[in-house]
Amino acid sequence: MTFYSLVLLVVALVPTPLAVVAGDPDILTDFVMPMMWGMPVNITGDYFTYTGFGGWELPVTSFTVQKASMAEFPALNGQSVSYAKLRFPPGTVNPTHTHPRASELLLVIEGTLSVGFVDTAGKLYTKDLVAGDMFVFPKGLVHYQSNHGSNLAIALSAFGSANAGTVSVPVTVFGTGIDDAVLAKSFKTDLPTVQKLKAALTPPPKH
Repeated sequence: MTFYSLVLLVVALVPTPLAVVAGDPDILTDFVMPMMWGMPVNITGDYFTYTGFGGWELPVTSFTVQKASMAEFPALNGQSVSYAKLRFPPGTVNPTHTHPRASELLLVIEGTLSVGFVDTAGKLYTKDLVAGDMFVFPKGLVHYQSNHGSNLAIALSAFGSANAGTVSVPVTVFGTGIDDAVLAKSFKTDLPTVQKLKAALTPPPKH
């Protein structure tokens, strides 16, 4: 079995969702006013504008994502919405992951994408999308996107949360220190295979 086959096997074997599913709390004002030193800040329309998706873009050789969540765009605080721009060079994939606090509505704006998600009964739903197609990933379910085409694919994702959260299945399972023996038994494989996956998926140490 190849390395990538084992990673994809995680989708079928890991219970979904991987994390507690929650949502954004309702706010009692039109928007959350930014504060400084405990006092409201005088704001203009600039506060409600995000320009991070514009401008000239460098060529990419791997999957990249630009987020417009509450962290990057503070005006989204309390609004229960956010966006992401995804770029897929040929042959790249957005690995299996979940968003514990939001469903995702993906719009392909350039190229083609193959997408899918797994429900809590273990059923896989897939679709090949072209520019102009939309696909919804239900809240908390494991899903992925992949570019099998020969051209760059670009998509926009809208989320029903200002902070949807992302839980990577491969990194969560193999990159967070779960005991090798537990993983080997869980995936019915051997310790060397688990250790190989862990070495590839463990996040680098933070400096």
